[in-house]
Amino acid sequence: MRTTSGSPEGEPSPPGRLPLVERIGIPRPLAWGYLAVLVFMIGDGVESNYLEPYLTDWGFSDHSAGLVISVYGAFVAIGSWFSGALSTLWGPRRVMRLGAALWVAFEVLFLAVALPSGNHALVYVCYGLRGVAYPLFAYAFLLWVQLTSRSELRGSAAGWFWFAYSAGLPTIGSAFAAVAIPLVGAYATFWLSLALVAAGGLIGSLAVREAHGTRPVTAGERPRARTELLRGISVLRRYPRTGVAALVRMINTTPYFGFFVFLPSFFGDRIGLSTSEYLALVSFMGVIGILADPVFGRLSDRFGWRYTIALAGGAGCAAGVLVLYWLPQLDPGNYPLALAATVLYGIMLAGYIPLSALLPSLVREEDKGNAMGVYSLAAGLSTFVGPLTYAVFDPLVGHTGVVLIYAGMYAAGAVLTWLLLRVDEDPGELRAAAAAKEAATAGAPPA
Repeated sequence: MRTTSGSPEGEPSPPGRLPLVERIGIPRPLAWGYLAVLVFMIGDGVESNYLEPYLTDWGFSDHSAGLVISVYGAFVAIGSWFSGALSTLWGPRRVMRLGAALWVAFEVLFLAVALPSGNHALVYVCYGLRGVAYPLFAYAFLLWVQLTSRSELRGSAAGWFWFAYSAGLPTIGSAFAAVAIPLVGAYATFWLSLALVAAGGLIGSLAVREAHGTRPVTAGERPRARTELLRGISVLRRYPRTGVAALVRMINTTPYFGFFVFLPSFFGDRIGLSTSEYLALVSFMGVIGILADPVFGRLSDRFGWRYTIALAGGAGCAAGVLVLYWLPQLDPGNYPLALAATVLYGIMLAGYIPLSALLPSLVREEDKGNAMGVYSLAAGLSTFVGPLTYAVFDPLVGHTGVVLIYAGMYAAGAVLTWLLLRVDEDPGELRAAAAAKEAATAGAPPA
């Protein structure tokens, strides 16, 4: 078994001799995979900001177009869960290939059959089923990253994954659509997104050959599919702390998705920003947040995964949502002030990056795929829970009450992380243990 590029297990390469990609936290054998995820997610993100109005213009009601997106989101959650279980059974690379193939197949059916036929039911089926595809591709690679990375660089490796993922969906994907639609039209832009996804799929399928991804995660005899899927469910019972970590992951982006329900009207009606100013605000928050992903990944490898999640992620985001809501109200119409408040929250969201390194460390090697399935499912559920929290509580307690609930979620997540998510592989815990041992050896009491 090899744990780092070019170095047998237990014999890591000296830091000075590591190539640049390794020094910044990207496992060299997987470098092409990061590019594959970036290109794939650019293609997937092309439609993110224009599909709903396109369907409305095409003949869907606002409600029906929204329902298409909801059906798609449900299948995203299903694909997120299966990405871990199937990677455990078949290996991450095969699951990535399956995800790319399903995306292309259902998109072709959506564009060549469902839309031209005028059959709304076919649109629901073809576009909805396509939702299983991108989690299979992206989250299988995230598991591959965790299996391949050296333990002291897993946070950095995860940070670069989320940089590639988020840069594609929705940031560069939306920018690509903004340029392409005026040139070739909305329908042709769908086909261009298909070409981008196919290119990303080919890069991931053919250019990445690292051994961990080409074989099942489980050692020994390969289990049956039904057995492995049941293990994917029972991992929550066998390792109760995975449920805690999954809850923390869901908290990570629950307020984020909930905010998008009412922030447009909040910044427009109460703060006095135009629609274009608000969109620029959110775009800038996204770009800064993406740049913060590898930074917090690197910091977590230095100071510890648990410390980073609890303090920067949990406590930082709790403060961030309060600042985001109250600071712009101190001087309505002050764009720099609103921008600073929004960017602060976007930066603090990156504090959760090391959770994708911490969660699989809670289980044995053969269950890491299932643990990542739990992580991915929690990420998918947040897209539903965030807006639901707003819909349920806003009529009862108003915007202010909802913001306080979101801040309370982050605070609770910070406490859960600090008390219950200590793992031996965490670089922070390893450094603390080494310092205590050195102090004991020197005859001084540990700090």
